[in-house]
Amino acid sequence: MARTPPERTLDWVLGVIGAGARIVETRTLHGDGPPWQLRIEHSSGTTHAVLRIPTPPGITASMVATGAAALELAERHGLLAPRLIDADLQGDVAGVSATLETLVPGTTAWPATSSVERLRAAGAALARVHTVVMAPREHLPFRPRPIAVDHFAYARRKGWMPTTPLLQAADDMIRAHGLPLGETVFVHGDVWPGNLLWAGDEVAALIDWKTAGVGAPGVDVSELRKQVAIIFGPEAPDLVLEGWERATGTKARDVSYWDAVAALNTRTELDDGYRSGGWAPLLDAAGATDRRDAFLRVALTNLGS
Repeated sequence: MARTPPERTLDWVLGVIGAGARIVETRTLHGDGPPWQLRIEHSSGTTHAVLRIPTPPGITASMVATGAAALELAERHGLLAPRLIDADLQGDVAGVSATLETLVPGTTAWPATSSVERLRAAGAALARVHTVVMAPREHLPFRPRPIAVDHFAYARRKGWMPTTPLLQAADDMIRAHGLPLGETVFVHGDVWPGNLLWAGDEVAALIDWKTAGVGAPGVDVSELRKQVAIIFGPEAPDLVLEGWERATGTKARDVSYWDAVAALNTRTELDDGYRSGGWAPLLDAAGATDRRDAFLRVALTNLGS
């Protein structure tokens, strides 16, 4: 993985900004590779931006293109998201598929015990995205599950990873149930606390739109419900749902189905990323898996009732 952006890509950035631009700081946002935060000085002042390029096999050129299409749509509808400054999706000038977006001020940090208000606000932020009713289009495909580039349930069916009686039973029930009917809306596709940027207790932006697309609202709502169930405990998911329903003035549909789908699209045994990432310092891999399983059991009970 490249520790610094390719020189040709940086030249493209300077050309986009123009007017005597020079990059005075380059800082990675994750580990030791992209995306990068850039501080660029130019004749009109200083621009802080985020540069994204593919990092195969994890992040492909098509995912960079999806992120660009999502940010364009978000700006058109006034959604809480970074703004796309420019894109070279074919890499004709940048050398690789590349996007440059604004850096939104804020923090992705959450308190160890999340407040009722913050969980409701997160749900309400998703509701704004879901006001955009649409059909699939180029770079924004149909998403039948969160983080749809992964399909862990399918991998277990094929024997590529181990399963458990609970996960097997859940997969059987979801396949028998079938995809619920309903209109499709714009979805972020990877909603977890780390992709929500905060200014105080207000959502400043949803970030990292590389798996966005079109699907049911439950794709986003239940993914966040699952994530907060693991990080904050079993009371947290209903507060996310409450915030979404208050913002929309409607009752969410097929919540148990989408909860189960979100839980199924995880590895059989979770790792200790919630602890090592600082999200749940006291939660090891076994504890995270137990919370995922508890969330899934509730979903299956409700789905079968």
